[in-house]
Formats: sequence, structure tokens, C-alpha cells
Amino acid sequence: MELIEENEKIYLLDDESFDFPSPEMMGGDLVALGGDFHPERLIHAYRSGIFPWFIDEYNYIHWYSPRKRMVLFPGEFRVSKSLRRTINNKNFTVRVNHDFETVIRSCASIKRKDEDHIWISDPFIHAYTRLHDLGYAYSIECYLDDRLAGGLYGLIIGDIFCGESMFAAERDASKVAFYQLAKFAESSGIRLIDCQVYNDHLASLGAREIEREEYLRYLEGIG
Repeated sequence: MELIEENEKIYLLDDESFDFPSPEMMGGDLVALGGDFHPERLIHAYRSGIFPWFIDEYNYIHWYSPRKRMVLFPGEFRVSKSLRRTINNKNFTVRVNHDFETVIRSCASIKRKDEDHIWISDPFIHAYTRLHDLGYAYSIECYLDDRLAGGLYGLIIGDIFCGESMFAAERDASKVAFYQLAKFAESSGIRLIDCQVYNDHLASLGAREIEREEYLRYLEGIG
């Protein structure tokens, strides 16, 4: 692992090992470039508080560990009156891992207003579908009349759900999926839902920012 940007402490990953910068080595939000999507590398990244965000024009994966980490403590999920009405009256059916690949491809098809490009490219889809096959990646799916109306996906690492992305083809469908994830987390001992970076939508549902150091402490002891 080579230091390639001293001021920001950005490292070029080795192809031969799956090592990532330690907390003491991290500078800004972007901590490393390069590497690949080998399942062992991905799992080690999440256990180190690091996740891949996109692949640049030089085919380098960009790996992040935000200094301000957006998280949701499951008991703090905020249910608005309108969301409560949707949950009670919309007749959504929620399933887990019923159609993981369609969920991630649906997330990939949505261009967010605050993003310049769609970052869930085919290498991401193939890598996370493989993690799903290995039992690490999960999808929460929301159906309406047997049609996939929304959902989300992420990884379970120890007692943390590392959220990756969500989508809604029907109003509030992703919120319902997120609500069900929070309920599942509360009942199954998941202490924390990692939402990665701040956005207003997540904040409206009860997520908040914590320092990187605090988030890394939640990961301590996860093997």
C-alpha cells in the first residue's frame, strides 16, 4: 500500500494484499484508490469502516471512510404521520432477499439530483450479487400487487447493517423498506444502520452524523 497523496493521506492499494489504511493513517473522506472487488477485500473494507463509492475514468475504485458518518440507531427511526398512513393503508408486502439482483439494478437505474453520474456500475452489481450469494449482502423489498415498488440493499457485518442504496418506484416504498429494516434491526440485535453520508431524506427519517472515530469503535471486535 503506497501513500500517493501526502496532504490528504490517500493510498494506492496493493493487488497482492487486501490491506486498507488504519484509522491512524486516514486523512480526509477519500482514503484509498485501486484494488478490486474480491469478496475478501470488500468484507475487510467494511470491517475497517471503509466502502467503495465509484470507479473513475482510469478504472480506479475510490474507497471512502467519511469523517462525518451518517448512521441510524434503529430505535430512533422517525415515522411521520404520512408514512404511518402509508404503512397502515397502502398494503405493501415486504420481503427479504426475494430478488436481490433486481433491487440493486433498480438502485443503479436511478440518477439522484445531487450526483453527477450513476455510480452503481456493472462491476458493483456483480460484486454485491456475489456477496449476496455468499450470505453477506441482503435486500429488503417492498411489493405492491406483486410488483416490486421499492427497496434497499446492504451488508450485515457483525451487528451493523451497512446500507448501500435504496430506490422507490412507488411513493414512500423505500421509506417503508427502511422502516421494516429498522424494525428488523431492533428485534435481531443490530445496533446500528450505517447510512454512509448525510442527506436530507435520511435525516428526516431519524439518521444523524457521528464522528468517524465513534463509528470505528462500533466496529471493534467484529471478526
